[in-house]
Amino acid sequence: MSDRPEGTGNAGAGAGEEGVAWSGPDGAQAFAAVDAATDWLLGYPFVFRALAGWIDSRHVLVDYGCGPGKVADHAARRLGARVLGVDTSPEMLALARGSGTAVAEYHLVEDGRTVCLADGSADAVMCNHVLASLPTEETVLSVFGEIRRILRPGAPFVLLATDPACSGTEYASLRIGDPGGEYGPGDEVTVRLRRTDGTWQSMPNHAWPVELFPTLLERAGFRDVVQHRPTVDEALALADPELAAGRTWAAERAKPPLVITTALAD
Repeated sequence: MSDRPEGTGNAGAGAGEEGVAWSGPDGAQAFAAVDAATDWLLGYPFVFRALAGWIDSRHVLVDYGCGPGKVADHAARRLGARVLGVDTSPEMLALARGSGTAVAEYHLVEDGRTVCLADGSADAVMCNHVLASLPTEETVLSVFGEIRRILRPGAPFVLLATDPACSGTEYASLRIGDPGGEYGPGDEVTVRLRRTDGTWQSMPNHAWPVELFPTLLERAGFRDVVQHRPTVDEALALADPELAAGRTWAAERAKPPLVITTALAD
């Protein structure tokens, strides 16, 4: 569980590609080499914007599924909040702790629970691409339930996910599934991610149609669910100017693949 599409093995790897398991030291190092340009254009800046109206230096923000800490670090520096990163992978957390981020603490999620965090101890939670690692509705509800547990009542939860309905399109840094593919809840779907050296790696993920999230969140104890699909035109005012100007973003303009879902703890 981390800020990434997640999977194991080498299913779907093609010519010039390498399949990789995200678990273990090799997986953690492999994730550090992922480009994630599409996420940094249409995803993370909008997550930070959604959180900005709720938190400042007085508040605790939890990054649920923090991976090696890159997104948590940006959030800490941009928002000024006390950021805590949590993840199921000890190797990811070791990488995060050794990378000199601005994040205050990192905690391990064991058996679906972050035992170091008390009920209602967070003023906000963000969760980026974690659902892609979850195979069943039960596991999705379990994650939502744990996030609800650590949030104080009325606090915001911001969820970033890739829409499997955008399958087959090659974006700047990812492709979801195969051209013409249709994927139902929990179906296995191969995702390709571009590395910083320009090569690609593939792994199996699980598809979760974004239109299911409002109902699942309400079942887990959230209310006031709102969804937003960021566009390139919106991103030009939020994303890093060098990143935004460095590509044409043709696919991202034609069919934006990321959806931001926000909700409040009931």
